[in-house]
Amino acid sequence: MNTNKATSANSIPTNSRLSYPTKVLLTVTSVALLINYVETMVIPGIPTIQNHFSTTDTIASWITSAFLIVGAAVSPLFGKLGDIYGKKKIFLTVLLFYIAGVGLAGFSTSIYMLIASRAVQGVGFAVVPLGLAIITDIFPKERVATAQGIISGTFAIGAAAGLIIGAYIVQDLSWEWAFHTAFILSIILFLIVAVMLKKDVPGVKSKVDFTGATMLMAGIVLVLLYLTEAPNLGWLSLENIAFLIPGLILIVSFFVFENTRSSPLIHLGLLKIRNVLVANLVGILSSMGMFLLFFAVIYYAQYPKPYGLGLDIITTGLTLAPATLVMLIVGPVMGRLVTRIGPKPILALGASVSIVGLLLFTFFRGTTMELTIDVAFSLIGLVSLIIPIVNMISVSVPKENTAVGLGMNTMLRNLGGAIGPVLATTIISTYYATVKIPMPPYAIKFGDKTAFNTIFAIGIALMFVILALSLLAKNYKFPKNKAQTTSPN
Repeated sequence: MNTNKATSANSIPTNSRLSYPTKVLLTVTSVALLINYVETMVIPGIPTIQNHFSTTDTIASWITSAFLIVGAAVSPLFGKLGDIYGKKKIFLTVLLFYIAGVGLAGFSTSIYMLIASRAVQGVGFAVVPLGLAIITDIFPKERVATAQGIISGTFAIGAAAGLIIGAYIVQDLSWEWAFHTAFILSIILFLIVAVMLKKDVPGVKSKVDFTGATMLMAGIVLVLLYLTEAPNLGWLSLENIAFLIPGLILIVSFFVFENTRSSPLIHLGLLKIRNVLVANLVGILSSMGMFLLFFAVIYYAQYPKPYGLGLDIITTGLTLAPATLVMLIVGPVMGRLVTRIGPKPILALGASVSIVGLLLFTFFRGTTMELTIDVAFSLIGLVSLIIPIVNMISVSVPKENTAVGLGMNTMLRNLGGAIGPVLATTIISTYYATVKIPMPPYAIKFGDKTAFNTIFAIGIALMFVILALSLLAKNYKFPKNKAQTTSPN
């Protein structure tokens, strides 16, 4: 009788039974899907939440920025903890933080409680670099890019679900129920992860840089507070500069402090590897551009004519969702192309396509169809940037530093993402038109044409910088015979 041999942990079987790597990929993908759903669901609901709490555009932008700032600070921290204590244990720990944050958010009684809940939720964002590190550990190198492409492609499904399902929940039930449903799904996924992932072997015990994480988080918060208050207090007012100067000092001190630590939060030595440096710089700029775009588009879609398209939440979701679904195809395709032709041409392609999308936004945004096409080009370009940089980190750093390297990259991408919403709403608050109404507050401010064109111009400038950075990357390929890649270092 002919019996099948057990499938290696590093290969995907051809029979009907799923291998352990495939099961893990599906599990990690499901968690990433939930996080992308919740984050995209939040964005179109921000104008509704803003009206509910009677707050300003810039304060409302902290609903996203608080999540990203905390996620930025803790991603390398928990990546390090994953290397020390085991990735499964830390993966489950950060999922608990995520569950707590989502649960609290749905019962928020003020905008500040909601922002604080989102900050707690931000701890859970560390599941992303941890998940990518787990995939890197169990898949062979020639299949890592494709697996990472699949995970990145979940951004499309999560974004579409957030824009459509989330929009219906926010409009027909309430924004609170958007968080309530996410809370239930988070608990279910926690149980699946606990059962599905095997216990991994802890690494060598070492110190964890909690001080560095606190310094970085405090510095970024102060700088973003400066940007938030600039339209009200003035860019050069002493009161506002009181946020900026200490923030910059803390950020600079953080990098100086890191050089003196035996177990730093960020391994600055990894940045000496050219592809790691390029991937992290591209990560910051592309995330800033992505959230600049998201906030500009959401506000533009929901502003009344002639300042925007005058769409409700559901119509906004239905307008943008088709463009996000394109990413479902583009993600895995770009993962395979990275394997075949290397990351360098994909980076250049992503920056170029993003430039086209942002130019379309500048000149053609008068109808819902034009908005859908504009978003499609921009998101195709952005997802084409994310996949190569994740793979460049995975391939370039030493295996024992994979989680830390991915955590550092996630941190820097989150910092860029945290700046994007605040910068977008600051520009909208600076360039606006005032419309009088016959009831309190008797006047409403809407971002005008100059505001949105300025945002898209900044996005185009960011993409040109990324295009230049792509030329500095060292290319590598995975040969068909599965031999070791040519060194990208």
